Amino acid sequence: MNRFIAVVDDEPDILELVSINLKKANFAVECFENAESFFRSLKQKTPDLVILDLMLPDMDGFEVCKSLKSHNRYASIPIIMLTARVDETEKVLGLELGADDYITKPFSPKEMVARVKAVLRRHRPSEDVKQLIDIAGTIFIDLEKYSVLVNDKKVDLTSTEFKILSLLASRKGFVFSRDAILQHLWGSEKMVIDRTVDVHIKHLREKLGSAAGFIKNIRGLGYKIEE
Repeated sequence: MNRFIAVVDDEPDILELVSINLKKANFAVECFENAESFFRSLKQKTPDLVILDLMLPDMDGFEVCKSLKSHNRYASIPIIMLTARVDETEKVLGLELGADDYITKPFSPKEMVARVKAVLRRHRPSEDVKQLIDIAGTIFIDLEKYSVLVNDKKVDLTSTEFKILSLLASRKGFVFSRDAILQHLWGSEKMVIDRTVDVHIKHLREKLGSAAGFIKNIRGLGYKIEE
């Protein structure tokens, strides 16, 4: 079955350009000119990825992203922000809210399709990876269901926080540098600075509560999970 991409943008020309090129790449595509129609559609079908414009007529793209990431059912959907803005601060904000990538207008259709494929690859769990990770009988990470339990209580993480926790837990005791974490999150598209990792780790620790101590900061090197 073709992967389903939802495109949310208020410019008909952009919708047509994105849709045509994604369909050529064998994706199923549905277009929305505002946030309201997109949210209504989620009740019928959940997309595999969302391409989201920041400047929508009825809702800021950041708010749409935040809303998706705060909802258990939709938090794991990867998001690519589509924007004419080039300000680094706004890019960092979008990524910290859980967006997976940025495409700046005007853009190359081929690059756009390549980025979509790259993000989808990063979100597809490898079949030879253990799907349930247990950290000292306290934290349970279900890679297939995209869920985390701490002391048998569900913890809601953004997709970025989940990916960081899963990476650290995949090799307990191994120290991952900030660069390695950034590479895991966004591939070669390093659009953010190292301190962004620290911000995500801070939020992750806050959500883990009493289990936050399993994440260790190794000064000058990076982070690891130690039981």
